[in-house]
Amino acid sequence: MAEVNNAAAETPQNMTIYINNLNEKIKIEELKKSMHAVFSQFGKILEVLAFKTLKHKGQAWVIFEDVTSASNALRQMQGFPFYDKPMRIQYARTKSDIIAKADGTFVPREKRKRHDDKGKKRKDQNDANLAGMGINPAYSGAYGTTPALSQIPYPGGAKSMLPEAPAPPNNILFIQNLPNETTPMMLQMLFLQYPGFKEVRMVETKPGIAFVEYADEMQSTVAMQALQSFKITPQNPMLITYAKK
Repeated sequence: MAEVNNAAAETPQNMTIYINNLNEKIKIEELKKSMHAVFSQFGKILEVLAFKTLKHKGQAWVIFEDVTSASNALRQMQGFPFYDKPMRIQYARTKSDIIAKADGTFVPREKRKRHDDKGKKRKDQNDANLAGMGINPAYSGAYGTTPALSQIPYPGGAKSMLPEAPAPPNNILFIQNLPNETTPMMLQMLFLQYPGFKEVRMVETKPGIAFVEYADEMQSTVAMQALQSFKITPQNPMLITYAKK
């Protein structure tokens, strides 16, 4: 970690942050959408870059509109468990490198030992950890298949997922107005930032809504207040209420 800090100190602040130690199993488009969702809380993002090539695996670049946003993102998200691996973040060396990476003309100027094999031994363990983060085995929606409506503990099936009146405070949040491209992992990355997170549940037949469970209602309330009206896309401010039980 000291190596990352030293590298960050040597590189002048700029609008672009470089992230590595990312989970290489995540598909590129999913990764970019998730990173956009998580980092947009710090300011306007011009572009998120990630590449399928072997030498760029596990790496991404987030280009902000201003330096302040990039600085806040670097400071607050350093070590954040993104897809179960702590992110390592520093300022990008130069913006021209980023553009070169985007158009495929980039030639590395540095020979870093980022791609040693120490991550490989942890891959299976990472998957096990994902399943062990307080996940109720009855729900596999956040990690693969979507649960059947009959498995979701809301009396009355699908109809009760659209509450007519506010539900009393409890540990499960009901999220509405999500863009159609939202995935369970994107929501997990957002809500995992707050203590007590247990799981995300989405319903395949009801796009635009989700349930997020916390250990208790105090923790769900903190997350609700922090992410109320958060925009995954500019057109979709989240509407968060307590779920009906």
